[in-house]
Amino acid sequence: MPKQNGLYYDMTYHPLRGDDPADIDKFPWPNPHDSARWQGLVEEAEALHDAGEYAIILGSTGVTVGLLQTAQWLQGFEDCFVNLAGNPAFMSRLLDKLMELDLAFWEAFLPVVGPYLDVVLYADDFGVQDGLVMSLPMYRRYFKPRYQRIFSVIKQESPHLRIFFHTCGSAYDIIPELIEVGVDIVNPVQVSAAHMDTRQLKKEFGADITFWRGGVDTQRVLPYGTPQQVKDEVKRRIEDLAPGGGFVFNAVHNIQHDVPPQNVMAMREALFEYGGY
Repeated sequence: MPKQNGLYYDMTYHPLRGDDPADIDKFPWPNPHDSARWQGLVEEAEALHDAGEYAIILGSTGVTVGLLQTAQWLQGFEDCFVNLAGNPAFMSRLLDKLMELDLAFWEAFLPVVGPYLDVVLYADDFGVQDGLVMSLPMYRRYFKPRYQRIFSVIKQESPHLRIFFHTCGSAYDIIPELIEVGVDIVNPVQVSAAHMDTRQLKKEFGADITFWRGGVDTQRVLPYGTPQQVKDEVKRRIEDLAPGGGFVFNAVHNIQHDVPPQNVMAMREALFEYGGY
């Protein structure tokens, strides 16, 4: 984390830079069957489940947190995107390895902990402010079939589980693709990005997916608006996304250090005023 004005940890080393397949073979991959990964988790999940007060969500799941994101961490963003475009054999091999690790993890983990969970989370930022980070054909080539396989294993082993997929930015074009592979929840609804109109999203996809986040814009309104503008924004998003259910309220993304406390309180007050079912 940068010492000056640092809010997040950033990677400074990427162990699989380049495009040598031998590096994939010799990399010290983690053991997805190691039960130490869920030591103590069974008891904690069972206790929370039996208490009945919460939805039990497993975040940062599997061995990867997401296929694209993990590939970016391993390779660095530049090498990852260059290889997606220019070295499909290398990237297919790397993504197959990541998929196999996740499949092995779920096959060992879900019979033990799955009965106590409600939601599992994956995260790949396929969107940016104005569109997708890659073309739909590239997504369909590399990611769609692998996610379909991972999610089918999860659903087969634990049919009750809901799959939560985090993808920031303008995700409009990829939402139908995510629905097709078994995603139940999309997070966030980045309302300030292109084509992310909440009323239109609800109209097109509300019957097939739950929207989680999207309750107030965190790029402009929450940090820079007045308390009244925050309340108006919250009311609008609830009116767009809540009808018929399928909306979990939250701000679009994390509340940063520059958000005035009175705006946080305005968000909360508006939620309790307009958010009841």
